[in-house]
Amino acid sequence: MAARRWRRALRGLCGAALFLSQLSVLSGRAGSLMTTKLSQPQSTLAKSLTSTSTNAPYFKALESTEIPPYLTNCPSNGLCSRLPPDCMTCNTNYSCIYGKTATFDCKVKPHVHCVDENNHEQENFTINMTCQFCWQLATSDYVCTNSTNCMTVSCPRQRYNATCTVRDHIHCLGNRVFPKMLYCNWTGGYKWSTALALSITLGGFGADRFYLGQWREGLGKLFSFGGLGIWTLIDVLLIGVGYVGPADGSLYI
Repeated sequence: MAARRWRRALRGLCGAALFLSQLSVLSGRAGSLMTTKLSQPQSTLAKSLTSTSTNAPYFKALESTEIPPYLTNCPSNGLCSRLPPDCMTCNTNYSCIYGKTATFDCKVKPHVHCVDENNHEQENFTINMTCQFCWQLATSDYVCTNSTNCMTVSCPRQRYNATCTVRDHIHCLGNRVFPKMLYCNWTGGYKWSTALALSITLGGFGADRFYLGQWREGLGKLFSFGGLGIWTLIDVLLIGVGYVGPADGSLYI
């Protein structure tokens, strides 16, 4: 009888232990479910915060009001067809014939305001211009840099590398700033008429050579009395035809 009681007691203890273990397992699952449910809103909140933080610089970039540098050369509320080329962007018409007038579709750049002939504001318009590249324009349509390091009276005439810029009111194809080889054509302020007058009147004393900055030749004419007149006559002819010029290599005015 006692053995049976002990067996029943052991069975009861085993059942209680099994119940407690199942209860602990179920409570652990419920806790994990609660933590996952609570972690999901936190993750979405973190994502929303990071998304707003990354978008903040974008909104700041949109709100920044920087004035483009080309606006200083763009007149406001003027005719679109008369805007400088820096104020518009045009589609290149590759089918145009060189030297002929062609029509180009253009659009004003941002922040540029212009009107048509009826005083209506517009963004898209057309312009007419000659089909040619900027470096093919006439010399009066662009401005080039000058060089004072080359001789203008050398034979053959020297050239120098110049940087040319098209004038604002001229439209053309290609780059508006381009390099070009030009003849040396700078002047130091010497007048041809003054040099010729000095050669005729005071050439025997070397005044013409002194005026042109040629001191050695001037001293030679002074102490030789103009080469007894022969040198004087030769200088009159050379200065008259422009063969003898300033010593710095510049041109006459």
